[in-house]
Amino acid sequence: MPLTDQAIEALEKKGYRFVGSKRHAAAKVCHWTKKSIMDDGVCYKEKFYGIESHRCLQMSPSIAFCHHKCLFCWRDISITSTTWEEEFDDPGEIIDECIKAQRKLLVGFFGNPNANSQKIAEAQDPTNAAISLAGEPLLYPSINQLLEEYKKRKFTTFLVSNGLSPDKLGSLDPEPTQLYLSLDAPNIETYKKLCDPQIKDGWEKLNHSLDLLSSFNCRTVIRMTSVAGYNMTHPEEYARIIEKSDPDFVEIKAYMYVGSSRDRLKFENMPRSNDLKNFAQEIASLCGRKIVDESPESRVVLLA
Repeated sequence: MPLTDQAIEALEKKGYRFVGSKRHAAAKVCHWTKKSIMDDGVCYKEKFYGIESHRCLQMSPSIAFCHHKCLFCWRDISITSTTWEEEFDDPGEIIDECIKAQRKLLVGFFGNPNANSQKIAEAQDPTNAAISLAGEPLLYPSINQLLEEYKKRKFTTFLVSNGLSPDKLGSLDPEPTQLYLSLDAPNIETYKKLCDPQIKDGWEKLNHSLDLLSSFNCRTVIRMTSVAGYNMTHPEEYARIIEKSDPDFVEIKAYMYVGSSRDRLKFENMPRSNDLKNFAQEIASLCGRKIVDESPESRVVLLA
């Protein structure tokens, strides 16, 4: 179901800029892109993987489409659809318009005497696409063509998926530079309670996708959002899944009490840094990995 004008207006007030005539794709300048331009820190993705925060384009081709209504999602999940029956915009058009939208959103930095002038100039031509802003990108019917178009333009691509489209995942071509799969529960009971899947067999589909991870040639990452009081339990079950799927990295990230998630969760559900690190350490030791880096300001720990 297409987004209503009211829903689009509400999201645009939050900094989203919708692109294309069908209005299912959008860009939004990341907090860390702005901070980097001001020489005030960089995203953990720059620290861990070397992408440049000031040249990152945060976007999604499928803002209102996802199989989950996760309690911890900072987005408005009331607008989320699980299937795509609408017409859709061309990948090239989406990328062109996302870049234009980002340039417009950054224009104020040209007049800021504290902005890094070299970075603001370079930011006009992004080099990395974080395909993760909202929604499930694999529900976009032309996801392969979108990745192909980015590749033609010499972009690196970080694609984040909930893992509920294993068939599309298995036929990704070209592969992204980095593929993230979200693993937000150690077992089916926690998964149903926290992720609220809107389709049948969500847990089975996720596990099928996790089984496919080792077949990818790109860098692979399992990403875990840790919510105190919900899913920071059974480290041995997480460890078993990680061992079986064998990703290059595991990111264990704290749930942040922001956006629409505040209507569903409490401040106490945001884990403290120490608790997060202890939980990450426990998982690491159970699956033969170690903590290789961390970003305290983003509350994320990296296992390899």
